[in-house]
Amino acid sequence: METELKQLFETAKKAADAAAVDGGGVDSSPEEDRCIDALKALKKFPVNYQLLVSTQVGKRLRQLTKHPRKKIQSLASELVEIWKNIIVEETLKNKKNGSLDTKESLKSEHGTDTSNKKVQRVNSIKVEKHGHGAIATSSSSDKKVNVVKVEKRVDLKVEHVTKEENNRTNNVAPPKLTSLVYCKDPIRDKIRELLSEALCKVPGEVEDELRDEANASDPYRVAVSVESAMFEKWGRSNGAQKFKYRSIMFNIKDPKNPDFRRKVLLGHVKPERILELTPEEMASTERQMENVKIKEKALFDCERGGPPKATTDQFKCGRCGKRKCTYYQLQTRSADEPMTTFVTCVNCDNHWKFC
Repeated sequence: METELKQLFETAKKAADAAAVDGGGVDSSPEEDRCIDALKALKKFPVNYQLLVSTQVGKRLRQLTKHPRKKIQSLASELVEIWKNIIVEETLKNKKNGSLDTKESLKSEHGTDTSNKKVQRVNSIKVEKHGHGAIATSSSSDKKVNVVKVEKRVDLKVEHVTKEENNRTNNVAPPKLTSLVYCKDPIRDKIRELLSEALCKVPGEVEDELRDEANASDPYRVAVSVESAMFEKWGRSNGAQKFKYRSIMFNIKDPKNPDFRRKVLLGHVKPERILELTPEEMASTERQMENVKIKEKALFDCERGGPPKATTDQFKCGRCGKRKCTYYQLQTRSADEPMTTFVTCVNCDNHWKFC
């Protein structure tokens, strides 16, 4: 069903696009007739809510309601209205079915309650005929029934409360550590101490907007997770990867780089992601701007330090008035025209051209 509906719509869309190329003239074209036939076939096609949602044909059909051809435009708008009515009818039916199911369940519960009441009344009437002792037994049985009902309701309430408490405990974050967790390795413990000392400075460095979030964070837990991630990937810090250890430790402890410390503590940069960062990426924003300027200056100096070009004194610069210039010629016009001369002043880098 979905493939057939999509194929019909694609034929109608292609024919509509071809008809739109011809413009919105009065004379009909074969593409317009082909599009109208496809739209009529779509009008007769058995469509339901699920089919329209899965194929998304209704959304694409709205484009044809703005077609330059009036016949295609009117037929497409009519088809859109029909499909809208189908969707509204099906949603209303689903709502009615749901309400009927709830009413039937309520009726069944009400019927059972009334039947129980009737049985109780009949038992009480029969007991009154036999005597006072029987009346006492019937009242005691009624009390037992009522007690059982109350106990069941209380159990349901207790189960509901326990479920809510379990959901709350699952969503709560782990408790904040009050001290550093050691691993009985002096080298690893020293790295954890240095990291925790640097991360504990963040609440005093951030602005007022982030101070609550920084105070709520756990610097000891973050320090342990960062050191554990480094140890799992690189091994001990005195091994072959000691320079990577030093780079991360330096950037976290750097007093001129509070941004990186804040990102690590607040979780904006995960411990696994820290191991993949380069020194340039861990640097502060000011340092990154300085690095960009240094690279641009080095590139400029490199370009200026190229091999010297031949200069001439045949041309005079109109800006600085000196005669130290370089030039080259190109044939920018037809072959019978003279070449264009491009001149550059060596002193002030002024450019001009002439024929």
